[in-house]
Amino acid sequence: MSAAIDNARQASGNAGERIARYAATASQRLLPAECQHAARRALLDTHACAIAGLREDAVTIASRYVEPLAGAGKAKVWGQDRYLPPEAAAFCNGVAAHVLDYDDVMTPMRAHVSATLVPALAALAPGVNASMAGFAAAYVAGFEIMAKFARAMALPHYTKGWHSTSALGILGTTAACGVLLGLDATAHRHALGLAVAQAAGTRQNFGSMAKSFQSAHCAAAAVRSAVLASLGMTADADAIDGKYGYMALYAGREDLSGVLDTLGARPLEILGIGIDVKKYPCCYALHRGIDALLALRAEHGLTPDAVADVHVLTSAGGLQALITALPTDGLEAKFSMEYGMACALLDGSVGLSSFTDAAARRPEIHALMPKVSITEASGPILPRWSEITLSLRDGRKVQRRVTVARGDAGDPLSDRELVDKASGCYEYGGVAVDGARHAQALLDMNTEPLTPWLDAI
Repeated sequence: MSAAIDNARQASGNAGERIARYAATASQRLLPAECQHAARRALLDTHACAIAGLREDAVTIASRYVEPLAGAGKAKVWGQDRYLPPEAAAFCNGVAAHVLDYDDVMTPMRAHVSATLVPALAALAPGVNASMAGFAAAYVAGFEIMAKFARAMALPHYTKGWHSTSALGILGTTAACGVLLGLDATAHRHALGLAVAQAAGTRQNFGSMAKSFQSAHCAAAAVRSAVLASLGMTADADAIDGKYGYMALYAGREDLSGVLDTLGARPLEILGIGIDVKKYPCCYALHRGIDALLALRAEHGLTPDAVADVHVLTSAGGLQALITALPTDGLEAKFSMEYGMACALLDGSVGLSSFTDAAARRPEIHALMPKVSITEASGPILPRWSEITLSLRDGRKVQRRVTVARGDAGDPLSDRELVDKASGCYEYGGVAVDGARHAQALLDMNTEPLTPWLDAI
């Protein structure tokens, strides 16, 4: 570390201290209406995705795991008539929120943000009688902190094999929990150190139940860290940027001072970077390719028999998360470019029913997947893009490149489209509710208590 950086660090405090000071005053700052609305949208999308995942095996297992704690707390298990202590509820709802891979994304972080933030904050909300405004302040602060880390070190962190959603997300999620609990700066700093002690998650687990477990572990560990810090548990002051701290072990010792200089500056990151809402329930690395293939299929009136082969060209790093070529079940299919292309070509649509085990094992899908070839381009990782070239049996080639996926922060779903997505998730999850009315009720909230809305399903 240079003398200039060291002097600046001593003057302003280390990373943990700077983040803690920001988080300790986050609820006191006036939050722009657009940021509050973005937080409401994130809560709705995450909750709906969790309800859609209720019948997944991973959710069933998580529910059995927390069964001994049923009735011992105030936090709702979404879609079930059970209440748990906050940490257990954050874990159970965290598995459900991420199991379908339908939850939102922050592209520069290479991670899902709301799948950790929302279950953790929702689990703590009953205990502090949080309002929607209080939830929004905590959510936006957590997002802000995650985004600053993302700008500094997310790409090499992810490339090493870390599951950024959990291994990086725990820092912002813990800070958000501290905001909701009203921690002072000292307690926030200790909470961050306790979070570093629990940061974990590997990309090797993509395509298995462990991926949603990792995200859920992050949410539960964030709750644990914030609550323990509120009770007086301590951690080392240099847990983030010390010699053996987070930035040394999980990153490349990148200096955080520059990004932390802009912490809380307008526009806030939730508006600057924005949230990518998924249109398809699979890895976001598939979405641009699916958009492109579906557009070509519709534009040219194509059927699978008309296509000789499919070539996918992606931007650099576009295949890092896609670790399965020929999936054998629905979870693996979510991380297979071959499956995504075959599904779009065969069915003309990609939705929740596309990633059941039965759908992934269809003989006609397995006949199409070998037609898909994939190349990853050299060059910068960002901006990301996918280019699809279809070689037709009549000798023609048709091609389309997509740089902005539908639902991306650059081409967001409207509130009406988000309500439609949520309503479809509630229906798929089999809950007895007017999904559109329930969704719209949340988007219309402002300062009302949050718990009654969560308890309704």
